[in-house]
Amino acid sequence: MKKLFLLIFLLIFSFTNSFAELPNFIDFTKVLNNSKAGADAQNKLKAKFASETAKYKKQEEEIRKEEAKIISNKKILKPEEYQKQVQGLRKKVATLQNNQNKTFRDLANSRKKAKQTLLKELNPIIEQYMKDNKIRLVIDKKSVLLGDTNLEITNQVIDILNKKITSLNIK
Repeated sequence: MKKLFLLIFLLIFSFTNSFAELPNFIDFTKVLNNSKAGADAQNKLKAKFASETAKYKKQEEEIRKEEAKIISNKKILKPEEYQKQVQGLRKKVATLQNNQNKTFRDLANSRKKAKQTLLKELNPIIEQYMKDNKIRLVIDKKSVLLGDTNLEITNQVIDILNKKITSLNIK
């Protein structure tokens, strides 16, 4: 009888213990977009993108005006002079395109670095949160098909992150 009681007790204890620890999940996209540091970084990058786009649109407009001027003077100019001006215009266009591509690549790299920096700062915060709340496993929400919203720790992590970091240094 004692053995049976001990066996039942162990079975019940092992089942309740195995169900007690469910994995929690976090939405990293939400953390990157809604935290103060992430939102600040995105706003800075959007402003930089808008200013660069406006600068390049202005340069494109100047090139279009120059092109129209060259076309209108085609009959007046000698063929050699016309070709020389067309070649100069093509060089300006190529330079503008190269500068645009470089600027937008740099912006993409800045965005990538900001994301990496924020995730690097986020890891110790998640680790501490896991220790404090005795969580053994945290997975990205993208990997979760369905889950109880009580297991999501995104908002709590955002609150902690906002207290520790308010902005990122973006170049």
